[in-house]
Amino acid sequence: MMVDRRHPSRSEPGSSALFVSRPGSAARAEPESVPLYGFQPPVGTPYGLEVTTVEDFHADHDDWPWNPPRPGRATFHDLILVTEGALQHDVDHVTLTVAPGQWLWVRPGHVQCWHDPGTARGPFILFEPEAFRPDIARQLAPGTSHDAPAILTPHPDDATWLEQTALQLLDEHRALGRRPLAAHHALRCSLLEALLLRLANSPDVTEAPVAAATTSPGGASARRPVHQQFLDALEVHFRELHRVDDYARLLGCSLRTLSRATQAAAGTGARQVIDQRRLLEARRLLGRSRWTARAVADHLGFTDTANFGRFFRHHTGLTPAAYAANQATPES
Repeated sequence: MMVDRRHPSRSEPGSSALFVSRPGSAARAEPESVPLYGFQPPVGTPYGLEVTTVEDFHADHDDWPWNPPRPGRATFHDLILVTEGALQHDVDHVTLTVAPGQWLWVRPGHVQCWHDPGTARGPFILFEPEAFRPDIARQLAPGTSHDAPAILTPHPDDATWLEQTALQLLDEHRALGRRPLAAHHALRCSLLEALLLRLANSPDVTEAPVAAATTSPGGASARRPVHQQFLDALEVHFRELHRVDDYARLLGCSLRTLSRATQAAAGTGARQVIDQRRLLEARRLLGRSRWTARAVADHLGFTDTANFGRFFRHHTGLTPAAYAANQATPES
């Protein structure tokens, strides 16, 4: 899958946080792609968080992304509470139906495809991973994990509180200008953190197989969430972040903690994991999409084509051109 996170222009006032390069933009040389939606809220609003409703989002995007439906990935979280109707949404190529009272949580990096929401209604929260503090992020690890359930059904005792908190967050988001900007943003973040902390401890998350795996003996409970968060962050940032300490800072942990967690979970170093993700993307682009080595080098953040060529040959034993030629040769 190919991603593009370039933002050639700012959103217009009143537009949504969603942004994606369209045909005719700098991304036009990227065929056969699953685009990456960047986060860009309306002008004048604090970054990192936007709150709207399914119905308003649909009204503001009547020609996209529903017509025609097409898959994409995002650098941010999509969180929807369905209060009326039923919402259909594809997550990693599986069509899900979200009933009233349920939450849809699509994490960064997941391939998703919108269906026309029809009569579905409810709050829609879009937020970046950096929207909450590192200590809160660690507590949210089960819920923000890449393999956590996409549909959450809260405990009945929590359902009303969660809905009311989501509506309070929507009200505060719409209250821009009612109070000082710093207080407004702090209130939004506090409401979001409270909401996510309860959702991350809902039965669907705590009773999922991934949760059981994180409580295995031998200290794995302390390590696996860090490794999983690393993989989630890598899926979104592998183009622009290439050093282990970049990810340690992003996750709010030490370099040693991240390295040890990756070694314990994957049996290899964090640097090797980063290199393998970049190599996988290079193979996809050279093979399926027929990109040139120069285009791939630029796309993956290499300083120049020669540097990318050395990297690719070190890991595959082939030059990018030789690999592309092999992929283009029909099997006999």
